[in-house]
Amino acid sequence: MDFLSQLLRGIAFVPALVNGIEGLFGNKPGADKKDAAMSFLQNALAMTDAVAAREIIEPDKFRDGISKIIDGTVECLNASTWCKQLPAPNSQPSA
Repeated sequence: MDFLSQLLRGIAFVPALVNGIEGLFGNKPGADKKDAAMSFLQNALAMTDAVAAREIIEPDKFRDGISKIIDGTVECLNASTWCKQLPAPNSQPSA
């Protein structure tokens, strides 16, 4: 499998990862949740990398890119209804 296919599979996995981390670490600060997501994703990519016999030659740049993907995913999810509670219907009519 080529690098682009692996990268796209990794990107597709990020929303589920972020959602799972939010469920596990919801009461922690955003930076802690991001660190957990980065750690999990790096381990998953390292395993995929080992299986595919591909090496990341500039790990700092790769980590920075993954960090931006996670930030963007969180921004998109935060703007979506997945984290927003809809206002409860007003049970008493206003006068």
